Amino acid sequence: MSAAAWTIAGGHPHHYHLSSHGVINFSSSSSSRYHRRNFPIMVRSTSTVRPLSFILNRNSVAAAVSSSSSTRNVSISITNDSTFTWDDVLQISQPRNVPSDLSGFFQKISLCNRGWEMRSDFIPFVIEEQIVGYVHNGFLHHLSNFNDVFTFIKGDSYGSQSGHVTLQSALKTPEHRTEALENVIESLGEEVIPGIRNELYPVTSSHGEQVYFSLERAAAPYFGIKAYGVHMCGYVEKDGEKYLWVGKRSEMKPTYPGMLDHLVAGGLPHGISPGDNLVKECEEEAGIPSSISSRAIPVGAVSYMDIDGYRFKRDVLFCYDLKLPESFVPKNMDGEVGSFKLLPVPLVADVIRNTSFFKANCNLVIIDFLFRHGYIKPEDVGYLKLLESLRSRDCS
Repeated sequence: MSAAAWTIAGGHPHHYHLSSHGVINFSSSSSSRYHRRNFPIMVRSTSTVRPLSFILNRNSVAAAVSSSSSTRNVSISITNDSTFTWDDVLQISQPRNVPSDLSGFFQKISLCNRGWEMRSDFIPFVIEEQIVGYVHNGFLHHLSNFNDVFTFIKGDSYGSQSGHVTLQSALKTPEHRTEALENVIESLGEEVIPGIRNELYPVTSSHGEQVYFSLERAAAPYFGIKAYGVHMCGYVEKDGEKYLWVGKRSEMKPTYPGMLDHLVAGGLPHGISPGDNLVKECEEEAGIPSSISSRAIPVGAVSYMDIDGYRFKRDVLFCYDLKLPESFVPKNMDGEVGSFKLLPVPLVADVIRNTSFFKANCNLVIIDFLFRHGYIKPEDVGYLKLLESLRSRDCS
């Protein structure tokens, strides 16, 4: 990519170019250093400023930009297409002159919390008098063929007037329950539960509590099981500025192919702690040795609940920060990440605000990072509401 100038509104331009490792390098065009603390950024060519507010359609963007040599705004409809490139990411800018506008962040949080008005279509899934999940009324007909596994109890119970579903009393141990559910999932197959991974998630009422059995990861949303994951923001500090390593998922991934992702993220399977799982994922996804990944700092969690058809996702993501050496360059080891780029935090913030490039739940973790590192401030309108919304769903 040819060199260009990246300018914060009202600040001095900073020239960037991509190194062979995908790192954006900057050099100031002014002897007076400008601290890039606000989000509004512009991509400036040598001839014209082109503020872009686009989402995915790369061909439309190219046509819109090339059709005029004067300054213009480009607005393109949001899609979930993943055909964008790193060049498209680098051209994202914030066209508004109001640095405190948080509306784009609210939109991304809302995308992870869809369908709450459909909550009444689900009935509780109860084990040993504890609610461990929720099952859609329409999904029950798939389970009705397994009378030796499930029991349906009508009446007003566990906060539902439509009754609840539980397991047969003969399934007394976690092992027997796990085996029975494995047979159910295998019988239902990919047509009913797509994306089966043969990876088990623990079924519990809340983190750290009793595990009643384990369930296939792909089936978790169909039973409304609470799922946990680990997400890590890997960042670098250079000359007083912060940069985030961002991954672009492999086009071969069965879920969210080609989308942007954290440096490291993964679901939390049965039988491993969040910290140990993070170290494992760091090695597999980014080639980070344990001598470095063990320094990752747990910084809290975010939660969301998303209803989509028969699926009820109840997710809690444990968040970690890892400050990396400037010399470190990640390398994917398991084929799940296509490439990495080191991007300035304000640019990442604008990519989240103005596009759908990131895998949806990654937006929440990075927004939390922006709070903790001072990029979103109490002076910004909606500060507390946005902060609360990151954990407004069941975070237990």
